[in-house]
Amino acid sequence: MSKTLTLKGKVFSGSGEGAEFIRLSWVRKQIAEKLDFIPYIGTLNIKLTAESVAVKKSLKNARAVEILPIKGFCRGRCFPACLIQDLKCAIIIPEVKNYPEDIIEVVAPVNLREKFKLKDGDMVEVRIMLE
Repeated sequence: MSKTLTLKGKVFSGSGEGAEFIRLSWVRKQIAEKLDFIPYIGTLNIKLTAESVAVKKSLKNARAVEILPIKGFCRGRCFPACLIQDLKCAIIIPEVKNYPEDIIEVVAPVNLREKFKLKDGDMVEVRIMLE
């Protein structure tokens, strides 16, 4: 039985680290195999509302799609999701020390900013599908 969780927050510009991670061939390969799409090189950064931070915390015990690292990199936990107009995407939660609880990164097969004309400060909603 599947369950849907909704996270809401504002788009913001990140540091580019998400793009560097997605650019790695072993990451791209695992996303393609495990999430069934070839990711655009980059992530959409979202700063969550206070209510959504609480919802994100509930994902700690949820079954995730694992992006298994090569030596020297961190593991990533992914959750299949949908964004605006039911576009298939996924959120990636890097398992790095001190990663902010109020941030999610969305990976998709397209540049989400361009496709939906998103700019910093725009409010978006991401629906996560849990098994």
